[in-house]
Amino acid sequence: MKNGNNSIACAVIASAWLMIGSQTLAAEDDPILARLMALEENQRNLEQELAVRDARIRELEEYLGFGESPGSHLASETVVRDPEAGTVNVQSATSVAQAETPSRAGTLNPGGTGYRLVDTPQGTLNFSAWTYVRYLNQTGLDDDYTDSFGREFEIDIRNDFQVNKVNLTFNGWLYDPAFRWLLYTWTSNTSQGESAQVVVAGNLKYRFSEALDVGAGIDSLPGTRSTASNFPHWIKLDSRTMADDFFRPSYTTGLWSAGKLGDDFRYKLMVGNNLSQLGVNASRLDDELNTWSARLDWMPTTGEFGPAQGFDDFHMHSELATLFGIAGTYSEEDRQSQPGTEDINNSQIRLSDGTRIFQPGAFDTDGRINRATYQMLAMDAGLKYQGFSLMGEYYWRWVDDFDIDGDIPEDDLFDHGFQIQSSYMFRPKSLQGYVAGSMIFGEYGEPWDTAVGINWYPFGHRLVRLNGEVLYMNDSPIGYSSIPYQVGGNGVAVHTNLEMKF
Repeated sequence: MKNGNNSIACAVIASAWLMIGSQTLAAEDDPILARLMALEENQRNLEQELAVRDARIRELEEYLGFGESPGSHLASETVVRDPEAGTVNVQSATSVAQAETPSRAGTLNPGGTGYRLVDTPQGTLNFSAWTYVRYLNQTGLDDDYTDSFGREFEIDIRNDFQVNKVNLTFNGWLYDPAFRWLLYTWTSNTSQGESAQVVVAGNLKYRFSEALDVGAGIDSLPGTRSTASNFPHWIKLDSRTMADDFFRPSYTTGLWSAGKLGDDFRYKLMVGNNLSQLGVNASRLDDELNTWSARLDWMPTTGEFGPAQGFDDFHMHSELATLFGIAGTYSEEDRQSQPGTEDINNSQIRLSDGTRIFQPGAFDTDGRINRATYQMLAMDAGLKYQGFSLMGEYYWRWVDDFDIDGDIPEDDLFDHGFQIQSSYMFRPKSLQGYVAGSMIFGEYGEPWDTAVGINWYPFGHRLVRLNGEVLYMNDSPIGYSSIPYQVGGNGVAVHTNLEMKF
């Protein structure tokens, strides 16, 4: 029986070789068959080239704002991917996509994602950089402030030049154009020597369809407009308004899904470790995944809102573009201090006078909050038309479910507030003016701020600009070294910035 099987196998193999040999001879003798075989080979090559071309078109659609932004930018946001494109117009999107397909290896991509270093059927590799030099003058601020409990604090007034941040990014796709990767390093040079002043991170994403793009890694919780992967497409260079910075969630490690729902809707849903993982060791996180954030955007008039759905109308919409968004964030937070210290690294949640709620004696008692639940709802709306932009956002924040040691005078906290930003291109792709302001209605004060600034784009490109701003703050509840605000700041600050992104 065994010999019989061997005979059958030999016969099958011999027949196969005879068929292959006969096809080869036939192909040599029959020009029609030879042409058919050549067409099949060409079709296989064409399918591979089309897969690569489709990936590039998807990248360009992201740049134009018709899809999810290519990346999250960690305060730098991670992410790090917020490209540039030509004139945004729904009617011209197809022609723009055909005319501005990202460039081949060795040249600069037109969208702001940097230089394409490698471009093969197996994958791509891009390199990009973002940085800016800042002159900051805070001598117009008061030298000290008194918080809502009557405690006095000095303010460290600054008047200096800084290479404020540097972001180096590598990204592309590998093996399958739907599988994309992002790796970056981000430095906050103003806080050299402190924890998390250098971040090396990234994420991986796979697009199953336009409606389902799944990612894992570090990204921003999409709880406000400025954390919805649109950095650095901001009017106010690298600083938010006071209210936005006070209420917003931050950046953490987690899983998320994003995509399009029909022609006019975009969504993102993320589950993460905590509100802000910067400077927090994994050993200090609790053993529950109880942080989530979700947002839904509706763009009813044109189905888009410009590159990365950014804040200004640099690209001069010829039709009225509108956007309406709603976002919710929930997180159960704890002190997350580092071993052997009382330094609270996760300082995302503050009272409206700037006091960090987790610090010992925050309420001027012997009590201390160890755990609390943060809930925040934000709604925003915006429009763009012929170089004019207007965006407003309102926030509601609840902090409760306190776990405390000792006594504090509160069972829960509720704060709300708003921001508004507007800009106009006085000279298309050259000169832009803007105003911005915000206010917080809090239980421990009602701080506010307003700013007037100008952006000059010397090369006619969105991400190379010279920015100047005059900022007035009243009892600021926020402040850290990389932004122009100071906790308790009251008065005028001036800053000038030279930004570059390629």
